[in-house]
Amino acid sequence: MFISNAWAQASQAAPAAANDPFGGLMGVLPMIAIGGVFWFLAIRPQMKRAKEQKALLDAIQKGDEVVTNGGVAGRVTKVGDNYIGLEISDNVEITVQKGAITSLLPKGTLKTL
Repeated sequence: MFISNAWAQASQAAPAAANDPFGGLMGVLPMIAIGGVFWFLAIRPQMKRAKEQKALLDAIQKGDEVVTNGGVAGRVTKVGDNYIGLEISDNVEITVQKGAITSLLPKGTLKTL
């Protein structure tokens, strides 16, 4: 008696964007662009660094002078699959993981340190 009836409104015509054949592509295009930028700025350089590190570790031989990620410099005495023996001083040898090697020094560098 005091409450009026609520009637549904009639449907309206579809918006103009729904009739656009490129409407879906234009909505996804910014996400594709962000993915491309992310690939070139983050993923690709990281993959390149990992490839260079693997090549460095594969090239290590007995007698090479290397530096570990802890800053220890030494001469390689043993090369295994996962571990490397480093002579850090006369008659002082330590064993480090192969992945801890960060750089290969030029021959004779340890004598100048």
